[in-house]
Amino acid sequence: METYGKILLIAMPAFLSLVLFEKWWGWYKGKDSVRNMDMISSLSSGITNVTKDVLGLSVSILTYGWLVNRVALVHIQSTVWTYVIAFIALDLAGYWVHRWSHHINLFWNLHVIHHSSEEFNLACALRQSISEILKVFAFLLLPAAVLGVPAKVIATIAPLHLFAQFWYHTQHINKMGFLENIFVTPSHHRVHHAINKEYLDKNLSQIFIFWDKLFGTFQQELQEVPPAYGITRPAQTWNPIKINFQHLWLLMKDAWRTKSWKEKFTLWFKPTGYRPSDVAEKYPVYKIEDVYHFDKYAPKTSFPLQVWSWIQISLALLFISYLFGNIAAINKINGSFIYMYAVFVFVTVYAYTDLMDRNPFAIFWESLKNIYALGIIYYYGDWFGASQYFSWINYVLIAYFITATVVTAWFAYLHYREDRQLSVSF
Repeated sequence: METYGKILLIAMPAFLSLVLFEKWWGWYKGKDSVRNMDMISSLSSGITNVTKDVLGLSVSILTYGWLVNRVALVHIQSTVWTYVIAFIALDLAGYWVHRWSHHINLFWNLHVIHHSSEEFNLACALRQSISEILKVFAFLLLPAAVLGVPAKVIATIAPLHLFAQFWYHTQHINKMGFLENIFVTPSHHRVHHAINKEYLDKNLSQIFIFWDKLFGTFQQELQEVPPAYGITRPAQTWNPIKINFQHLWLLMKDAWRTKSWKEKFTLWFKPTGYRPSDVAEKYPVYKIEDVYHFDKYAPKTSFPLQVWSWIQISLALLFISYLFGNIAAINKINGSFIYMYAVFVFVTVYAYTDLMDRNPFAIFWESLKNIYALGIIYYYGDWFGASQYFSWINYVLIAYFITATVVTAWFAYLHYREDRQLSVSF
């Protein structure tokens, strides 16, 4: 927990710098692939994901440590080759988790957030799941466990393997010669994120592209078929927490509504996108048919709202940076504090992304967040030990929480007035 938090304190500024550089580069080259609100939504998804991961807000049904202790035929030392074996084993396991996530209805909910952006850029790489409450795929690391690869090696390699998947989410790098035969490249991954029928569910590898060639899921990027990005049932929201559970909610409603008792239990494990015929007919869901002619999600916005959204996400990044840098100290003060902090982070993201959607309930969530935060300062007399570093911090935070409520209320009022005038005009 603490070690991963320290790693993220280095990784987050690096990722953010690269995301902003890509935005500038696209503007400079006349090919901007980064929409402002979409980028904030992607970064916000990253905030929720790393908070969940650092705090370990999930349960493993089977852990790798348990597996290696029981099935290892040999116990190898931690050499360079041990790390190579671990990396390959993780990549093979990652391929199959990824493949199942694309092909099984229930598991798609664990992955849909990553594909939800209708753009393809470095920011969308940060759209990672928070809906994986139960981890069930440790058994895929059985080959490494049989070889006795130590659990600490897997724990070290896992974040590096994840971070190595960041760079190829871009439209600014073309095909890369002979490397296309070995590694996943931006060209391969553009295919993977595309919703063109030629590209759906292809190029599922994470680092080594030869898994796709071996298991029959490889597809070259075709010059005559430009990729169109997103998901065929568009999310229609900037709120990453909503996106994480949209598909699950649809499955739950379908299971409730269908008259077939068999379907109620089997639809979860049918191919992704499957819906019982009686429900699909009565409760249709919009699906993109023409990938080159659909309206990307773009609710009416304004320059002040964009500025305010950037202020909100910048402060959210500062809040989680403080958490990650002080996990041990915060936990020492009170064991429940880090989970109280997580609640604050999640409600923060929910509130300002709801405002980006022009949802009138954004004022409720923003007020809830700020009342919750003010209550913490009032009850404990401090913001999770921050006053030991900055004696004035409580006053600054109180001013921010009050201001944020007022500003959000003002935007909610403006949106209500604009939407009402628009409805009257029609």
